[in-house]
Amino acid sequence: MTAPPTLPKFRQRLILAVLMLCSLLVWLDNTVLSTALETLADPVRGLGANPGELQWATGSYTLAFATLMFTAGALGDRFGHRTVFSGGLVVFAGSSLWAAYASDAGELIVARAAMGMGSALITPAMLAILMWTFTGPARAAAIGIFSTSAGVGMAVGPVLAGFLLDHFWWGSVFLINLPVAAVALIGLAVLVPNFRSATRRPLDPAGMLLSIGGLVALAYGLIRAGQVTAWNRADVWVPIVVGLVLLVGFVLVQLRLKMPSFDPRLLAQRAFGGGNVALGLLLFAVAAITFYNAFYLQGALGFSPTKAGLANIATALGAIAGAPLATRLVRRLSLRPVAVPALAVAALTMGAYGLLGLRTPLVWIEVLLLVQGLAIGMVIGPVTAALISDLPLDQAGAGSAVTNTIRQTGSVIGIAVGGTIMSIAYRRAIDPALADVPAPVRDQAQISAEHARHAAAAIDQPALARAADDAFIHAMHVGAGWIALIALLGAVVLLITLPVAGKRRPDRRAETTQAPRTVLEPKS
Repeated sequence: MTAPPTLPKFRQRLILAVLMLCSLLVWLDNTVLSTALETLADPVRGLGANPGELQWATGSYTLAFATLMFTAGALGDRFGHRTVFSGGLVVFAGSSLWAAYASDAGELIVARAAMGMGSALITPAMLAILMWTFTGPARAAAIGIFSTSAGVGMAVGPVLAGFLLDHFWWGSVFLINLPVAAVALIGLAVLVPNFRSATRRPLDPAGMLLSIGGLVALAYGLIRAGQVTAWNRADVWVPIVVGLVLLVGFVLVQLRLKMPSFDPRLLAQRAFGGGNVALGLLLFAVAAITFYNAFYLQGALGFSPTKAGLANIATALGAIAGAPLATRLVRRLSLRPVAVPALAVAALTMGAYGLLGLRTPLVWIEVLLLVQGLAIGMVIGPVTAALISDLPLDQAGAGSAVTNTIRQTGSVIGIAVGGTIMSIAYRRAIDPALADVPAPVRDQAQISAEHARHAAAAIDQPALARAADDAFIHAMHVGAGWIALIALLGAVVLLITLPVAGKRRPDRRAETTQAPRTVLEPKS
């Protein structure tokens, strides 16, 4: 086994630029869909998707990403990370084209799942190439520069999506992925060596099937609960039970493997396990509140997609400022006194959605979003860095797989549970206003506030549209309270599990500056 050769600095910078472009691509896609949700729910301008279908359109991507990512890392070790990276970009671009021209919500859901598969192939390879291209202090600097692509994507994505939705059809938000992917593919072929590990991790088909089956069944049951009137139906509780059983089986299988793709043993470490649980709960809350925010700004307040995108820049700016601020504070105070209050503040900002209404001034919404982004940025970056840096170098890859899988799983369940709470609360709130309307109109209005507004316009009943707005605001208030409690639970977990200030961890800087042992395949 040999270490990768040192590449010329100019080539290193070009490789970093290609990796940042690919990271930007993934973050753009994550943010543009949230801006497009209201349009996709529109029966005229979009697909007329109901809340359950929108939950799946969002969750299918994250679910595929979460369950395939650790398998993608093993594929990179076996076939070379440039090869897997390029394949992921091709899958991502092709499925983006498919999503842009989807004829119905079901087709969009499948296309989004394929996009998640592409992202799962891209992300581990992207991080591996970054780690093997840079060593020593240059690696830390490169990681810092690379991380800015997330903030840029969060800021640019909603505005770009808003512009496209105001001037073109909804599918245009997916077509922006194609030129970016094409440029990235050329950069990979010209600049990036095909790094691969000399130690090939075994593929884990059993773990992949169990994790996919478990999360799909669990998410289906939770989303189905928001579409029916009774939770004791077999099509609600049976998928939930089956999903939980399959996920327990997944953990048991991983415990028996010598080289597991997802190593549950790492979660037994107090700080690592507690930190990951807290991040999972935070991402649960972020996914759910982001889902609400899309319908609040464009649906209830009537913002255009562009205006809604501009309004959401405050969250991105807060997150961009929060990560470096937290890094400086952690150096002075340690992690716990920074991360725990920040997560508590993030939870309170989510609960503050219970104070928003149809006449809330925009300035207060912007202040709320700015503080929320700042608090979230002060948690995710430093906690993730601390969790990985505390692991020995030979466990860093496994630890990264655990952390990313838990975060993505939290997002999947957050969308499922948050959307279900909103659907149930909305339906209960709108029912009294539907007593005297025709049955077809009542059935449509019960689906969502978006469908109710179109039904009201069709029969010229503005009172029904106002009732739909009020019912949505009530549903958002109910959901925000539960979401805030989940995020607060994450703060409690951090408080209990993170070490107190003054306890110094072993210095692993010498370990982390060593280049991972790899084999460098000749470029084809």
